[in-house]
Amino acid sequence: MNTISVSGKRLIDEYGRERIFNGINFVYKEVQKDSDGVIRYKTELTEELIVSLRKKGINIIRLGLTWAGIEPEMGVYNTQYLDSYKKVLEMCEKHEMYVFIDWHQDLFSYFCSAPGDGAPEWACIHTKKRRDPRFIWAEGYFFHKDIHKSFDSFWENEEINGRGLRDRFCDMLTFTVDYFKDLKCIMGYDVFNEPFPGTPGGEIFRRLVKNGIETVAFNKRVDRKGLFADVRKKDIMAMLSVADDPKVYHKIIDSANELLFEFDVKRYYPFLVAAAEAIRKVDKTGIIISENCYYSNLGIPSSVPRIVYRDGSREENHIFSPHGYDITVDTPLTNNASSHRVDFIFDEHKRTQERMDVPVLVGEWGGMVPGSEEYPALEHLIDKFDSNKWSQTYWHYYSDFENTKIMDIINRPLPVAVAGEIKKYSFDRREKLFTLTYTGSSDIKAPTLIYLPSEPKKVYSTKKYKYKDNILSVYAGKGECIVKVEL
Repeated sequence: MNTISVSGKRLIDEYGRERIFNGINFVYKEVQKDSDGVIRYKTELTEELIVSLRKKGINIIRLGLTWAGIEPEMGVYNTQYLDSYKKVLEMCEKHEMYVFIDWHQDLFSYFCSAPGDGAPEWACIHTKKRRDPRFIWAEGYFFHKDIHKSFDSFWENEEINGRGLRDRFCDMLTFTVDYFKDLKCIMGYDVFNEPFPGTPGGEIFRRLVKNGIETVAFNKRVDRKGLFADVRKKDIMAMLSVADDPKVYHKIIDSANELLFEFDVKRYYPFLVAAAEAIRKVDKTGIIISENCYYSNLGIPSSVPRIVYRDGSREENHIFSPHGYDITVDTPLTNNASSHRVDFIFDEHKRTQERMDVPVLVGEWGGMVPGSEEYPALEHLIDKFDSNKWSQTYWHYYSDFENTKIMDIINRPLPVAVAGEIKKYSFDRREKLFTLTYTGSSDIKAPTLIYLPSEPKKVYSTKKYKYKDNILSVYAGKGECIVKVEL
């Protein structure tokens, strides 16, 4: 497999070709507790499925692991759990499927709230009672003080048995990366899923709700208990309609900027540096992947800096992996998702990319349920990613996903490896026309590779080409290259 690294805002291979990745999330959160109290985790990514996905243009997987699965007892690593994933990784390598490891968490831990995942029970040092959600899975972030305190203790590196909690997490990172270090399919490391601010996160939510209600003149008194119960569906629909205006939406979320900046710079960033240093102890070249805070999924600006280590050196193999969801996702109003709101979110992520000067691999987006009517919103977003030259991993795989309408949207023509620098590429679904323009380099001794979901009807190229097994190979030297493919 080609070695992938960072050059400016581009991902490149060892030939110097610009690379674009098209992928999906596999994050198994379902846990089973044996009669002896041992927690078991499911891993169902089979070789047959990997082969099927490769045939449909998927060339990267975001693979979720949890701290609880790796270190169920303090200082004791579960190699049986890691071996189960090592087998998956070996299958991915066999079929040239790239992977980036995601140390996943939601609501800090399974032991804090359903349907949480992440930290082991021993790391939940302030959790008094596991609480199940009443309305939506994420409400623990908004109201559950035990979850807030658990995050606080993590970011503050509170000691447990003489060592900081954050330091113990970094020890786990080092052990895991070392365990998988010989696998060439691992492109990089996503060190923490959707970092949540802890106690300030509760205040951010209250500000967003208050500002949202005031902004759309939604004249109801809202308190913690009545937030969902007292609001009628027609009122929510009215609010969503008003919030479809980007100016209004910006005004709603603007109230949280100051608190989120404080978290990004003073809590999350120091952890990110420490986590990258832990990985670099055993892997000097794998790509370090940083995400935005949970609330930046809504479009609140991320203020996390480019990684600079404590010795003053800058991490060169660093990419930004933003997440973004419309406010209706994970609610009964999913079919009211707005392209205007998701545009706002990912335009903000684009500004973060420009500030950081790194490539983007969108880690999570979409989140539509089976049978969703919002396919145009998904098409809109995937086209936006292509216009930005962004790689992506859709959230998420579920049974028979490869035969869904969503898979048809993701399974599009894509420049997999370009022998030069991409200027632009796009796919017109109505005309079934793919276009790629790039500046070729005579120093690159490997062809441009374009994935096509079906055999082309017509190909126009300024350079020689050949087609075989869903791959169009273009042999180009120096200068502008144009390729057009009609499917």
